[in-house]
Amino acid sequence: MSTTELTSQLSSYTGRLLRERFGKGPESIHASIGEQCIAMHIRNFIGPVERFLLNKEEEQAFRYTRELLMKSLLPELSAYLKDKMAIEVSEIFYDWGIHNASGMIVALIKHSGVAVDDYAGREEVHAQINEVSRKVQKEPEFTDSWWLGPRTLIIKREGILIPLEKELIGLGYENTLKTTKRKMEKRYLEDTTTIAPMLGKELSDIYVDWDFDKDTSVIAYTFQ
Repeated sequence: MSTTELTSQLSSYTGRLLRERFGKGPESIHASIGEQCIAMHIRNFIGPVERFLLNKEEEQAFRYTRELLMKSLLPELSAYLKDKMAIEVSEIFYDWGIHNASGMIVALIKHSGVAVDDYAGREEVHAQINEVSRKVQKEPEFTDSWWLGPRTLIIKREGILIPLEKELIGLGYENTLKTTKRKMEKRYLEDTTTIAPMLGKELSDIYVDWDFDKDTSVIAYTFQ
């Protein structure tokens, strides 16, 4: 099966899963498959109840509802990738662009080792990302990044949680912590970095998510 057929099949399946869980599917899903990860860019995905919550400025309730539904959906997506596409993933991250009803799902592929994507500007990208991490929590113990097609840059960080955050997670404040960190990190990434112009790109969106259990994070930059 060609890559085009695989991405089409994956987009169709993911759209069906979202429709079953949320009662409404997205307008479109663009899937990309690379050596390090799979990414699915979701467009125009919001239901009437969710729109009502956001109109009432209930972002926390919106994100909490989506968190519950996504947690039930991800094991099925992971099993589908393994059983139907022979792709085993280690972690799945996701985030939503509330301002334009978009979303991004990034699944990291299990592998023994992949060559470094030594693209132009890589060191400066890592320097700027590490600086933002240092301001919001602490500098990552490890940072990696790679292009997934010409419009999507994936950045992975490991070892960024501080003791206070770990304590909050242990006390059950995971959702509140994620919402707060997303707001802060996106604000810093948008206001204090020059990654898009430095790469000669025009920024479209930034998506950020964490796996608190493994102390890892993925940032997805999309460009026009």
